[in-house]
Amino acid sequence: MTEQRYRLHPDLRLTALADEGVLLHLGERKYFSVNDTGLSMLEAMREPQTLDELVQGLLASYETTEADARQSAQAFLERCLQASVIVPTPPAS
Repeated sequence: MTEQRYRLHPDLRLTALADEGVLLHLGERKYFSVNDTGLSMLEAMREPQTLDELVQGLLASYETTEADARQSAQAFLERCLQASVIVPTPPAS
C-alpha cells in the first residue's frame, strides 16, 4: 500500500516573509499565515510529500524528536486539509 502524498492546492499562492509565510487561497479568497515550521512544510509540498517525508524534513531542519515532529506534521496536515490549503494527490499507477 502506498502512503498518501499531499501537495499545495493549485489555487494557493505562498510567499515567504522573514520567518513566516503568507498564503492566499485564490478560490476561497482567504489569507492565512504560518510560522517558519509551517512554511518549511508548505514549501516542501510544492512537490507531493508523504507524512514521513515531512517528518524527515523537520528532523533535518529543527532540533526536535521524531515523535514531536510526527505529531506536529500530522496536526499541520489536518489543519491544512480542512482549510483546503493542501490536497491529497492521486496514487501513482
